[in-house]
Amino acid sequence: MFGLTDCNNFYVSCERIFNPSLEGKPVVVLSNNDGCVISRSSEAKTIGIKMGSPLFKLKEIIKDHGVIAYSSNFPLYGDISARVMEILRISTPAIEVYSIDEAFIDFREVPDNEISAIGHSLIKKIRKGVGIPVSIGVSKTKTLAKVATKLSKQYPSTKGFCLMSKESDISRVLKKFPVEDVWGIGRAHSKMLASYGVSTAYEFILKDEKWIRAKMGITGLRTWRELQGENCISLEDGTPDKKQICTSRSFASDLSDFEDLYKAIATFASSSAEKLRKQKGVCREIIIFILTNPFKEFELTHNQSALITLSEYTDNSLVIISNACSGLRAIFREGYQYKKCGVILSSIIRKTDLTPTLFASIDELSKANSLMSVMDEINSKYGNKSIVTAAAGIEKIKANQNLLSKRYTTSWDDIIEVKV
Repeated sequence: MFGLTDCNNFYVSCERIFNPSLEGKPVVVLSNNDGCVISRSSEAKTIGIKMGSPLFKLKEIIKDHGVIAYSSNFPLYGDISARVMEILRISTPAIEVYSIDEAFIDFREVPDNEISAIGHSLIKKIRKGVGIPVSIGVSKTKTLAKVATKLSKQYPSTKGFCLMSKESDISRVLKKFPVEDVWGIGRAHSKMLASYGVSTAYEFILKDEKWIRAKMGITGLRTWRELQGENCISLEDGTPDKKQICTSRSFASDLSDFEDLYKAIATFASSSAEKLRKQKGVCREIIIFILTNPFKEFELTHNQSALITLSEYTDNSLVIISNACSGLRAIFREGYQYKKCGVILSSIIRKTDLTPTLFASIDELSKANSLMSVMDEINSKYGNKSIVTAAAGIEKIKANQNLLSKRYTTSWDDIIEVKV
């Protein structure tokens, strides 16, 4: 049996930990630069606020319903997530952290009659120890556990925990479960299945295996088998390595000056390289992109990207920054107002799998590795961006965060004060 723990309305719930007066009120958390809604309380969902809605389109509904909006506080959310995962880690046989607010649990060695008690205990532990409400679903496969978790959120009578183990129960649920909500079935496949009259998960599993393979490939076939109780997706030990690493951001105001974009690309390239080293990887390709503002009518538009293939795999920030900035020179155009840019590292492999080229200088590689290690250690000890490259500059990229809460658990300056 596999379980899935999902933190309810996670970013909003993080804000509510330190401001209990938000309970019962419509609350939303916004993306970078206070652009779009990325988390909603149940009350915000009820009044019709959609995920991804731009803030400027919600001014009336925010005013009419007293909606409370917050800028995204990712350092705080990351710390709260780590606390939730630690409770899961010490309270269960094994977990796989799937995202910042989700983790799979390995219940395969746990007797079925003990799973329910463990699940309810976890919900109480996390609520009491961290302050985050969670929902847990358990079933025979990871895909079915996803379905069970949706039920635990949908029906209050479950008290946040749903166990689907009986074949009859699973069939009854799948007959009503929309196929587009099944984990592993994307938008394109949902439309294709709808064109063939498949609207529920149950109708999906009734399809012939050859038909599934022909229409949806191995991935679709794996989902088809998982819904029938066949375990096809194993539990990963630790967080799986990313195949691509992206750092991007929208700017507080449009940028037209090359130097400003140059600093932004250098900053994002440095951040991506640091993430790459954290997962002990090296990359061979760099993609950079620049975009004008899509919401400004009658403005000149220029959206372009560049792919840079490196001569060797690397995790060296200096090499990655230099190549990314060279790519910017090739695609930048004068006279345009750029709203967003980003850097993506791809063609990533584990550094331990890397075979040095014949002409690589072992001494130079050792020096580069030592330099990167020192940079990472200083930034870890004294704070992010304590040491940066000259190309990135010392000024932080300005962002709209006018609704930012305090960093209660990640900054001594923002720690809660208790007056007695």
